[in-house]
Amino acid sequence: MTTVATGSTAPGTPAPGSARAAARVPAPAAPPGPAPAEQGVGPLLRAWRERRRLSQLELALRADSSARHISFVETGRSRPSEEMVLRLAEHLDVPVRERNALLLAAGYAPHYPQTPLDDPALDGLREGMERLIRGYEPYPALVVDRLYDVQAANRGITLLLEGVPESLLRPPLNAMRLTLHPEGLAPRIRNLRAWRGHLLHQMERQIALHRSPELRALYEEVAAYPVPEPRPGEEPDEPVAYFALPMVIEHGGRTLSFVSSISTFNTPMDVTVAELAIETFLPADPATVKYLHALGS
Repeated sequence: MTTVATGSTAPGTPAPGSARAAARVPAPAAPPGPAPAEQGVGPLLRAWRERRRLSQLELALRADSSARHISFVETGRSRPSEEMVLRLAEHLDVPVRERNALLLAAGYAPHYPQTPLDDPALDGLREGMERLIRGYEPYPALVVDRLYDVQAANRGITLLLEGVPESLLRPPLNAMRLTLHPEGLAPRIRNLRAWRGHLLHQMERQIALHRSPELRALYEEVAAYPVPEPRPGEEPDEPVAYFALPMVIEHGGRTLSFVSSISTFNTPMDVTVAELAIETFLPADPATVKYLHALGS
C-alpha cells in the first residue's frame, strides 16, 4: 500500500457563514467535453495529457512512441492499439476506472474488473484491511470507497461518533456527511472552518479526476451545510505549530488533536480496490495519546 495524501494539504478558502445561513462553496467545474461514450479516445487522451502538463513529445518519449503518432491518435487520424491505450494511460497516471473508459472509447473491452467488495474473491482483502485498522487502535482508522462511504472502521472511530444521532449512523455511513453535518461531528470540531476547507478541497481534487455525478452531488450537499460562528477559543488567529493541519475535536470534555494520513493500494488491478482508501488519525500531541490509551485500557 502507498500513502498518497495527508492532513497537511493546505485548506481551501472557507466561505463565510453562520448558524442561520448556509455557507455555500461553488462546486468545482466538471471535466470539459462530453462523456467518454460520446467522443473518441483521442480527445480524452489529449485532455489527460494537458491535465498532466506534458507535451506530445514528452509523452511520446515516456511511452516509447513518437510525437507524430501521439498527434495522430489525439486528432483521430490513427486508432491506437489496446496496448498503446494502456501504456499511455499508465504514463499519464490515469485512474483505473478512467482507463476502462479510455478503452471503451477506443473500441476495446474494459481491462480492469470491478469486483463487489462483498465478493468472496476479496475475502482476503477485507480481512487484511480489518486487521490493519484494528491494529491501529486505540487511534481512529477507517476504510472508505470513492464516495467516502465507510466500508470498515475500528473502535477509535466508534469513540469519536459517540452522541451522533442515529439518523446519521444508518448505513451506508458517509465520512464526509458524518464529519460536516451540523448534527454530526461538526459542532465538536474546534477548527471546523479550516478542516472543512481541507475536506472540500480534497473532494474537489477527486471530482477533477472522476466523472462522478454521485460525488458531485455529495460535494454540493456537504458544502451547503451551515457553518456556525466560532466559539471563544476556537479558530485561533495565530497558526498552531503542528507539522500538518490537525483536526481538533472535543470528546468527553477533552480537546483531542489528530493528523490524518490516507493510504491506497499500489498498482491495483481492480476498479473497486483502486478506489478504496484507508484513513488513519495520528495523535498530534501527547495529551491525545495519553487520553486514548487511558480509554483503551
